[in-house]
Amino acid sequence: MIPDRPVRSCRPAGPAPEPCRSTACVFAIPPTEKRETPRHNKIARWLGSNPPISPHGLPPSSDRDSLAQISIFALASSPFGDLASLARSGAQGRALEDLAAALAMNPFSSGTRLRDMIRAIRACKTAAEERAVVRKECAAIRSAISENDQDYRHRNIAKLMFIHMLGYPTHFGQMECLKLIAASGFPEKRIGYLGLMLLLDERQEVLMLVTNSLKQDLNLSNQYIVGLALCALGNICSAEMARDLAPEVERLLLTRDPNIKKKAALCSIRIIRKVPDLAENFLSPAASLLKEKHHGVLIAGVQLCTDLCKVSADASNYLRKNCTEGLVRLLRDVSNSPYAPEYDIAGITDPFLHIRLLRLMRMLGQGDSDTSEYINDILAQVASKTESNKNAGNAILYECVETIMGIEATSGLRVLAINILGRFLSNRDNNIRYVALNMLMKAVAVDSQAVQRHRTTILECVKDSDASIRKRALELVFLLVNDTNVKPLTKELIDYLEVSDQDFKGDLTAKICLIVEKFSQEKKWYIDQMFKVLSLGGNFVKDDVWHALIVAISNAPDLQGYSVRSLYKAFQTSSEQVCLVRVTVWCIGEYGEMLVNNVGVLEVEEPMTVTESDAVDVLEACLTRYSSDIATRSMSLIALLKLSSRFPPTSERIKDIITVHKGSVALELQQRAIEFNSIIQRHQNIKSSLVERMPVLDESAYIGKRTSSSQANIVADKSSQPSSTATTLKFPNGVAKPPAAPLVDLLDLSADDTPVPSSTSNDFLHDLLGIGLTNSPSSGTAPSGGTDILMDLLSIGTPVQNDTAPKVVSSNQGFAPTTKPAPTTSQVMDLLDGLPSNGSLPGSQTPVYPSITAFESSTLRIMFSFTKQPEKPHVTEIHVTFVNLSSEAYTDFVFQAAVPKFVQLHLDPASSNQLAASGNGTITQTLTVTNSQHGQKALAMRVRMVYKVNNQDKSEQGQINNFPPGL
Repeated sequence: MIPDRPVRSCRPAGPAPEPCRSTACVFAIPPTEKRETPRHNKIARWLGSNPPISPHGLPPSSDRDSLAQISIFALASSPFGDLASLARSGAQGRALEDLAAALAMNPFSSGTRLRDMIRAIRACKTAAEERAVVRKECAAIRSAISENDQDYRHRNIAKLMFIHMLGYPTHFGQMECLKLIAASGFPEKRIGYLGLMLLLDERQEVLMLVTNSLKQDLNLSNQYIVGLALCALGNICSAEMARDLAPEVERLLLTRDPNIKKKAALCSIRIIRKVPDLAENFLSPAASLLKEKHHGVLIAGVQLCTDLCKVSADASNYLRKNCTEGLVRLLRDVSNSPYAPEYDIAGITDPFLHIRLLRLMRMLGQGDSDTSEYINDILAQVASKTESNKNAGNAILYECVETIMGIEATSGLRVLAINILGRFLSNRDNNIRYVALNMLMKAVAVDSQAVQRHRTTILECVKDSDASIRKRALELVFLLVNDTNVKPLTKELIDYLEVSDQDFKGDLTAKICLIVEKFSQEKKWYIDQMFKVLSLGGNFVKDDVWHALIVAISNAPDLQGYSVRSLYKAFQTSSEQVCLVRVTVWCIGEYGEMLVNNVGVLEVEEPMTVTESDAVDVLEACLTRYSSDIATRSMSLIALLKLSSRFPPTSERIKDIITVHKGSVALELQQRAIEFNSIIQRHQNIKSSLVERMPVLDESAYIGKRTSSSQANIVADKSSQPSSTATTLKFPNGVAKPPAAPLVDLLDLSADDTPVPSSTSNDFLHDLLGIGLTNSPSSGTAPSGGTDILMDLLSIGTPVQNDTAPKVVSSNQGFAPTTKPAPTTSQVMDLLDGLPSNGSLPGSQTPVYPSITAFESSTLRIMFSFTKQPEKPHVTEIHVTFVNLSSEAYTDFVFQAAVPKFVQLHLDPASSNQLAASGNGTITQTLTVTNSQHGQKALAMRVRMVYKVNNQDKSEQGQINNFPPGL
């Protein structure tokens, strides 16, 4: 407990002696501490009195101060000089020793030594005890601060720093740091500056009060105090302090003392980072530091030059002109210097200076062919002579490689650098291999052929036991794949997939699928590789991958029989792979008769015999084995329904299997079983037409939909990240686009996906499988009236608008409100999304559509022209031409468009992003529009144009409803 009255130092009467730093000088004992009475009786007898003893074993509080004063006076006047000598002097010494032990028991006072407080905190067994100790100590320090105790101010700040490192608030001691800094002695300043750096930061307002003290200390002749001020300024310097104290620091860069130069250089780095405008003031002093002999000054000077290059292009040009030759000479001297014990690390002279010099050379050589040519020789010398059997040598080699890859180096030097990275891959140290893989990923873009030579070593890294090395090596292999090596690399990866860890199979499977999809040159090879991936890692394959595989199979009629037989074989050995099972079920449902009748057997296939019952066995096994997978069981029921029409002998067995699931607890399966059973029993006349083979899925439409979906996800991810700058994003087509978020909302449409089905007696079949049994409405009628579903389509943000309002050319066509059908009952039927409408027959005459002026204002005109392919009536190519009607040129021109959900839109890159004034030039761009409701819903589009006029952002937008009929 804290005493009732403030703890104060005990001094004898008369002239004040020198302050005693002993813990026994302060007497404040918690009442909970109990001591044996005989010791205090000895003290009392030695003092010549007999004070009453309190119940706690100590004199009453009224006598404690006088007792402590007498004891201190005895210590001060003793001829022995210290307590240890008194202890050797007999009875009096033993009595004083007992007294000192009693006085030292209280750790909570301003005179407590730091080690005693640390010992008390470490003795705590719980967090609550620690908090109690810290609270008591902080209370004692507050009392000392309120009493303006100067004797123990430095000790209190030292204890506050320890408390601060434990995470407790110590803001009440900030002013004490400033008082210590203002003191004249070095010990007080040392504690004060240390407390300043720990207890304050550049955001504290109280920091402004220390600027004058720092300026005075920087001008002192005592190098140690100047060093303290430079250290503090380099750690907590704010922008205001940097501007005020930059002249003093600049002056100190020219002193003779190497320690002061080194600290001034480091402080200068902080200043130019806070105030880049001051960089030009440090150019000449920084260049002079590169001529020093002291390695500490050299390292600080090189780092200062590096930071100057980062903040100022003028500084880079100045250093290229004045320091390149000196840097090359300095690196050559350090590299060829003899053994120096003060700088030697593992047989290499000062590797830290090596690395700093190489980084500065990389900064100077970037984008400058003359400087790069000048430093090529020294880089080749360092790369050839440095030993790689020690970690210090590897660090220098890595930095040398990074410098070579970052400048305009010769091809031979780059090959040398990549070969060094290849040696790193054979190192036993995981860290060295990891950084080598990282650097090789950057080198692929510079010299892919040189990296290809180390392909075998990189593949071995894919099989490494370290997870981070495996992932990085896999990413590098993906970058190395091209049309010539795709087959051997894919084979290696698939072979490793069989024995890889479960944690790594997800990443490995995803990369293999991407490689196969991107570089496949023939469908059979693509199908074979995907079957292998599904057999080995089917549980890790994403849905869009096996969906794309199904689309590819449906578009390869010569390989459908081969595919279903291959899947049947794979199912026998890998039935635990879910995605493999789903593809197998779908193919058996569609091409089961090919499996049984051996249709389309290839020469490479082995003969096999599969009965109708065997095909049904596979589907029945899927229903029973995957009890928790609703999607797989739903697909199995659909496949059984189709086989019931194609395999009449197994119809009764299929009916029994479906009937079992009429009582399923899963509502989806129960509904399907009931409806499918009704079809088998009551609608035999239409069952065969109902379960016909699915039409060929439009592969290009599916790929376009998949690509647009992935791009939308990327845009959504980017828009969710906060943007800290207003810089523009560069797209591959060379068009610049602001990094604003509105692209996410651009396609937030509310149009209906499907039209209202016509009312027939077979409506329940329509709802069952999501397909229409009646003809589509005629394509010549356009919907009329209704709510404008695109009204708020592009109402995003608050862009700067033109002074003139645009005039939109549009017809009176609108969109009639429609009713959404019931949601589909199976994820499997999503595969029907890309099916074309049968509004026009293949081979019909190509229709001609007139060009239209889609948008026109006083400053901009947009014209549309249309082309169609007869076999794809739902796909329209729109050729867009942009004309600038104003007298000012447009820059950073970007065209954005949005369509309802039943329309898919693909924008090709624009021909340019610069639009000349007064119609002197045009920009062209091609749009591909796929209308899934062709002939049922008219096309509509919302457009928005963003551009700059004299670096001012402008935008225009409008709605286009005047498309020709039939699009």
